[in-house]
Order: sequence, then structure tokens, then C-alpha cells
Amino acid sequence: MKAFVFPGQGAQFVGMGKDLYEQNALAHDMFEKANEILGFRITDIMFSGTEDELKQTKVTQPAIFLHSVILAKTLGDDFNPDMVAGHSLGEFSALVAAGALSFEDGLKLVATRAMAMQKACEVTPSTMAAVLALPNEKVEEICASIDDIVAPANYNCPGQVVISGTVTGVDAACPKMLEAGAKRALKLKVGGAFHSPLMQPAHDELANAINAADFHTPVCPVYQNVDALPHTDPTEIKNNLIAQLTAPVKWTQIIQNMVKDGLTEVVELGPGAVLQGLVRKIDSSVATSGKQ
Repeated sequence: MKAFVFPGQGAQFVGMGKDLYEQNALAHDMFEKANEILGFRITDIMFSGTEDELKQTKVTQPAIFLHSVILAKTLGDDFNPDMVAGHSLGEFSALVAAGALSFEDGLKLVATRAMAMQKACEVTPSTMAAVLALPNEKVEEICASIDDIVAPANYNCPGQVVISGTVTGVDAACPKMLEAGAKRALKLKVGGAFHSPLMQPAHDELANAINAADFHTPVCPVYQNVDALPHTDPTEIKNNLIAQLTAPVKWTQIIQNMVKDGLTEVVELGPGAVLQGLVRKIDSSVATSGKQ
């Protein structure tokens, strides 16, 4: 069985999507439609902007979404998933590619999400850190012991968990992770504490937008971040998407559950190849490839 998977924030690079735009008429039209919807020429930043311009959350998230979704649409009949999933932001790409959301509604939600997250980041000084080579349970235990907001945010693969919280909370947790045997506890260059309770203001704003959007039954099960389980019911999908912003991304568990359900091949659509690498670390028996 084949899964198509979609990357999240951090996969972007200058020049992403340019070949698609120049060589495929459908892609060209979809990118131009996106420029109209967003009210600025995101394609100019994607194709020839600076890294700093592309790194702004309000640009990065729609840019990765567009690259991933437009790739899926240009595949035509070759986009034939038995299952789909996306990492964080990538869940929106997966839902649009699988027909649970229209392209226009998906893009508007991603733009709303990006702006809401950027605002939430400005409220409290916050950050994230990657913890390597420590069991999930130990990471969870240390986070719970800190007298500040810090929590697991991404279960990326066995031995790689990202934690998220206030700057003081993450600064307090990192030395304890190293003392407990972590190989590394490395702060990330991010705008704030994604997938933590500090995203609550963004969560509330995004919930209103998600509730107002039309969701449909997807062409195949969508394995969602919050519970790592397959969903096809539009109401369940909507509720899980609302919960996603303040809950951890259970990527390891998603791939493990897909394998239990018959997964043999993963195709990553979008910039970079991060998810292919994570899939190989989670289960090396799964064949991986990608398009960008």
C-alpha cells in the first residue's frame, strides 16, 4: 500500500516550485490563483526572495502548502494514495490533496493559521529544542518536572523528540535531558513554541476559521497528527485539525500505524526530503521516494 506524505515548516528553500510554475500550465494557474487569494505575490518570494523573507511564518506556511498541493494536483492519475498524512502544516496539504478541503479553503486556512501563530509567538518569548537519543517517556517525565511551560511537540522518529515551551522552560529542560543521557538537546531557530499550550490564542482564532470551512470525505484515510489514527469522517477531521495546534505531532506513531495497516511505500510531495529520512528511521522496510 502506498502513502503520500507532506512536509511541514522548515522544509522551505529559495527557488521552491519555480520549475513547476514555468513548466506546467496547471501549476502556473494555481500559483497565480494563490497570489490573488493571499493578496501578495508569494511566488516572487518563493522563486527569488531572500532566505529571511521566506522564513517568515506568514510566508513559509503558505509556500510549503502551495508547493506540496500543486505537485499533487499536477500528478493527475499518478496521485493514487491508499493513505495520506502530513507533518504539522503538512496535514493541511494532505487534506487538500485527498479532497477533504478545496484548494482555496485550504490556502485560506493555512494563511489564517500562519498569521495567528505569528501573533501568538509575539505574546510570550518561547522556543523549541530537539532532544536526541532519549526515550519518549523520559522526555515526557522531564518536561512534566519543569516548573514552567514545556512539553513534547514532535515525536519525529525513535530517539528524536522536539520539545516546545517558554524560553525559560526549554532552557531549564535541556540540561536535565543531557543529564538523563540525551546525546543532544539543541535549541532550534524557530519563531516560537509551536504545538504547545502557548499556541492557545492561535488555536482559538484558527478554530473559528476551520469551523466555517466546508470539509468533505477524503478519497482515502488521512492519518492525523493528534491521535496518529486514520480518519475519513469530516467532523472528526475538523475536530482533530483544531486540536492539532496545541497538541504534539505524533509522526512516529503515524508511520507505525500505517505499517500495521499495510504500508509498503511512501512518496513525499513538497520541498526537501526530511520525511523520507524520518520514515526510514521509523521502519526501514518501507520504500521511500519524493518529488519536489
